[in-house]
Amino acid sequence: MGRKRRKSGWLWRLLAVLLLLVLAGAGWLWWQVQHWTPDEETYPDQGVTVGVQDGAVNFRTLRALGADFVYLAASDGAQGQDARFVRNFEAAGKAGLQVGAVHVFDPCAIADRQSANFVTMVPRSRELLPPVIALASTADGCEERVSEAAVESELMTLINQVESHVGKPAILKISPDFEARYGIAHRIERNLWLTRTRFEPAYAGRPWLLWSANEHLVTEASNGPLEWVVVRN
Repeated sequence: MGRKRRKSGWLWRLLAVLLLLVLAGAGWLWWQVQHWTPDEETYPDQGVTVGVQDGAVNFRTLRALGADFVYLAASDGAQGQDARFVRNFEAAGKAGLQVGAVHVFDPCAIADRQSANFVTMVPRSRELLPPVIALASTADGCEERVSEAAVESELMTLINQVESHVGKPAILKISPDFEARYGIAHRIERNLWLTRTRFEPAYAGRPWLLWSANEHLVTEASNGPLEWVVVRN
């Protein structure tokens, strides 16, 4: 009996040590993911996205951390507007960052109303980076049925209207779900912005220009995590 108890106690201690090692390894890996950014030699141009959900952001700190540019949330669908866009636009410029604007596409709203929303937020400026149209929501949640052809048609109209306002070709920021639903990457010939933390994304089936390499980067520039982005050379 004594031997069995000693052996059982030894096994429990071993399991406890192994569990601690696993937890420590998981904690270290999570910390690495939160603080990881791609190598600057491979991707010399790096930046960040900022929206109202990120709260107050110190753009000078972002510049010191290696950000060269920032894409600011500007408008969402036909009515949504980022309340911090104007102040973020001014602060980012003063910090020496290149600035671009993002519009979130709503497949349930017509293009004319969405572009009108965008142009009331985003000034005409040659210094602006190419505009970004973010594609994430599908038409499955619309009150009235919207066909795939209609989604593509309204999106193309919106792209043309946004490009006419900014004077530069738009970049399409496509989520995996949106691409799986509509296959837009091969249907509309524009530069792509894809998302996948830590590992290069390939779900669009063709090369990307921008990559959200860490969707939850922890920095001293804000109280919450930020989306870190790199540019393909």
